[in-house]
Amino acid sequence: MTHRPIYLDNHATTRVDLRVLSAMLPYFTESYGNAASINHVFGDEARTAVEHARQQVAALIHTDPRGVVFTSGATEANNLAIKGLVQPALRSGQQPHVVTNLAEHRSVLEPLRRLERAGAAVTWLPVDRFGQVSIEHVAAALRPETLLVSVMAANNEVGTLNPIAEIGALCRERGILFHCDAVQAAGKVPVDFVAAQCDLLSVSAHKLYGPKGVGALVVRKGSKAARLEPLLDGGGHEFHLRSGTLPVPLIVGFGLACELAQAELASEAARLSQWRDELWGRLSSKFPQLMLNGHPTQRLPGNLNFSVPGVDGEVLMNSMQEIAVSSGSACTSADPEPSHVLRAMGRTDQLTRASLRFGLGRFTTADEIDFAATYVIKTLECFGLGTAPTLTPEHRLMD
Repeated sequence: MTHRPIYLDNHATTRVDLRVLSAMLPYFTESYGNAASINHVFGDEARTAVEHARQQVAALIHTDPRGVVFTSGATEANNLAIKGLVQPALRSGQQPHVVTNLAEHRSVLEPLRRLERAGAAVTWLPVDRFGQVSIEHVAAALRPETLLVSVMAANNEVGTLNPIAEIGALCRERGILFHCDAVQAAGKVPVDFVAAQCDLLSVSAHKLYGPKGVGALVVRKGSKAARLEPLLDGGGHEFHLRSGTLPVPLIVGFGLACELAQAELASEAARLSQWRDELWGRLSSKFPQLMLNGHPTQRLPGNLNFSVPGVDGEVLMNSMQEIAVSSGSACTSADPEPSHVLRAMGRTDQLTRASLRFGLGRFTTADEIDFAATYVIKTLECFGLGTAPTLTPEHRLMD
């Protein structure tokens, strides 16, 4: 292959929109002041740009801009939300209880595992065969000492949407804080911070055609969450929750990316849903044995994730040289590890390894979808797959 593959991995990251890049550039070379400098025009320009971006981020998720705390990304935002609440409780001698689920992003799971080792109590809820969290399971897990519930809006691997409004309402009724990782959902499907009754919500710029290295934790004003303990000590930036010089160009890009996502959400969602369904229709009609991962309808518009029964996962991924897609596995070079999300959904190790995640995005074209469908069909034919279904008991169950 002498050319670059077609990019269909927009859940991993997205290309920066040129409109976003253009807005950022002056803040590298012209308006390059520190937003914390209050004594001159350069600082004023930077601070004005940051506050405008704060309003743009808030508008995307329908919340008060004063609750938007800029971070280095969603991993930091998730860590701040969880550790910022649980660590002070542990130090005060309590045993705080947190409820989450086994299909969350690792930036939620790993901090909670660390806190569990330090003495916190964590309930790890199952997900159903589609990767969805049950409101009944959440309700059953709550205790008098429950401090926090953390459930993502949309799964980063299989695209399944969770009932966050129902979970938020339940938590608010019980006086329990609710954190939502909305990284994959924001800008792709409607996310309403107030309507979902969130106390904390994480977003990231690079998932919605903004720059890498910037995100935000949104904090509901007036809630217990506003008393988060910061992870970083320093100059008291970002309402004393996140010290450090603000990356003004990145924040400007983040703000405009949110504004564009809000303006184009409906048209993009319709287009990507249509193309995703066309792609899956061509593949599944040719190979009925393919197994769709995630909810068939309650999923992100641009997400398609499926497993290929009876195929070696590493060989499958190595065969995908003309298209950039992801496996369902979180792999290192030394030890391929089956996807914890697909495992939580009940998939076997073979199926978790032999899975493909397609992430369609703003810059995907109809011609690229056509090419991808043709290419995947030809590739799977090389593995000996034909139109005759080979239904395993698990396949019949999942249908």
